[in-house]
Amino acid sequence: MDLIVRPLNRTLAVSPGANLLQLLREHNVPISYSCTAGRCGTCRCKVTRGHLLESGPEAQTFRVKEGQFALACMSVLTESCEIEVPEPDEIVIHPARVLKATVVAVEDMTHDIKRIVLRPARPLSFSPGQYAQLQFTPAHIRPYSMAGLASDEELEFHVRLVPGGRVSSYISSKVAVGHPVRVSGPLGTAYLREKHIGPMLCVAGGTGLAPILSIIRGAIRAGLVNPIYLYFGVRSPLDVYGENWLQDLAREYPNLSVQVIPASDATGLARRTGLVTDAIASDWGDGLKDFRAYLCGSPPMVEAASLLLEQRGIPPEHIYADAFYSSGT
Repeated sequence: MDLIVRPLNRTLAVSPGANLLQLLREHNVPISYSCTAGRCGTCRCKVTRGHLLESGPEAQTFRVKEGQFALACMSVLTESCEIEVPEPDEIVIHPARVLKATVVAVEDMTHDIKRIVLRPARPLSFSPGQYAQLQFTPAHIRPYSMAGLASDEELEFHVRLVPGGRVSSYISSKVAVGHPVRVSGPLGTAYLREKHIGPMLCVAGGTGLAPILSIIRGAIRAGLVNPIYLYFGVRSPLDVYGENWLQDLAREYPNLSVQVIPASDATGLARRTGLVTDAIASDWGDGLKDFRAYLCGSPPMVEAASLLLEQRGIPPEHIYADAFYSSGT
């Protein structure tokens, strides 16, 4: 049977039962991957014809139909099919690692956001915009996005304290300088595409600013000159943080435009308010087709922004998003 790989237009002769990721690697087909265990999502591809069998992290096998996305590392070929691998020129490979790290700083950024800085025992390789799993104790594990770069000596994370949240409450009451942390990663597909030369739209909600900061810092480090438009949405002016970082980045990167938008503002200051999606809809018509978009925040915000940007002309494959879910916070 055959496997057709688009957009490379390659046809591979395969045997039933072959693992898709292993097969692609054996035939030197460029594809991103990291954990090889169905957790990071990096090796996602689209089935454009035929079917695959996919077993997720909980080993629940099901058939992926035409038009659905599948994780190559968890997929088995049972018949001839056709897949589409994303952006062959933007492949990233950071083999997943588990590192020991130590907390070196804990800072209050707002009334409910803390900045946690870790010093890992060994460097963690990742692309700007990715995240890692932090384990403070066997019972307190949670994914958080890096705000810095892999070249930094330290790892920076922003944590929102959720009332009653198991992990964030532990961080608030127990985590201090010297606390050991186990770091697993990298994870995520919303990483900076360095070969894209067009404009970039970045949308952050709350602590979703962390990976967006990483992406902007990565663009500067890579010497990019793309116009970057950042919309940073928060609940109120009390929830705004990192404006000094954004101002410094704008001075260093003249092509960066920053808008900080509280949903409401009772202070009377002359600041734009409302939803970030409404602001984007007001600022942009249907001329976004050459953009790449990076979204990070709550699932409702990410879903609404994704839908809007598709309507404004950005193809779904050029919208990169890792939503923040509240489970286990």
